[in-house]
Amino acid sequence: MAANFWTSSHCKQLLDPEDVELVPAADRERGITPEEFRLVKIHMSFHIWRLAQQVKVRQRVIATAVTYFRRVYTRKSMSEYDPRLVAPTCLYLASKVEESTVQARLLVFYIKKMCGTGSDDKYRFEIKDILEMEMKLLEALDYYLVVFHPYRPLLQLLQDAGITDLTQFAWGLVNDTYKMDLILIYPPYMIALACIYIASALKDKDTTSWFEELRVDMNIVKNISMEILDFYDTYKIDPQRGLPDDKISPVLNKLPAKS
Repeated sequence: MAANFWTSSHCKQLLDPEDVELVPAADRERGITPEEFRLVKIHMSFHIWRLAQQVKVRQRVIATAVTYFRRVYTRKSMSEYDPRLVAPTCLYLASKVEESTVQARLLVFYIKKMCGTGSDDKYRFEIKDILEMEMKLLEALDYYLVVFHPYRPLLQLLQDAGITDLTQFAWGLVNDTYKMDLILIYPPYMIALACIYIASALKDKDTTSWFEELRVDMNIVKNISMEILDFYDTYKIDPQRGLPDDKISPVLNKLPAKS
């Protein structure tokens, strides 16, 4: 794997916010709005997280899977690539890339267990579906699979600032950033700094002089921080279940039916 973020494919693929939020033409034709597009990405990030809890993989695998998921939809439409299949396939691919391989049959087993029968049937897929979608995802991602995350810089920066007692709180904030598209837009260390900025403010730690010594662009740190706080204000999400079904089902029903 690339050892340096600045020379990595991840760095070269950072996008402007408007490019990340753009609804693909095929989805617009089906009446999917920018807000609905955002809701599906939030919902399926939770789906990946819940499935990952079942198969017991590291947080890094989940983060990589969600990054793949979000990156795919900057290039492909949800009408063309069903998010209910793309999500578990991203987890499958990420588990291999992060050397924590999960068997496709295990994912299929837990999807069926989680979803049961009835209205959740659209989430049920077979092994061959995941393996076929994996090849499509590799092409959609241009085979660029290395992802850098904020977790390592977060730990290094907290130690440097002498506030390692905020580790658990700041780590939780980083986890929540994967419910947004920040990882596609900003360098991971800037996301880590924003989480430290929020954590230190909420826990009454004075980090002003430390931030000044870093000589980073505080406007970017504050902008990321505001995006995170705005997300909390806008979306009241059950940390275990994600978005309520009545909010997400009407959007998913706009997508083509499973063949």
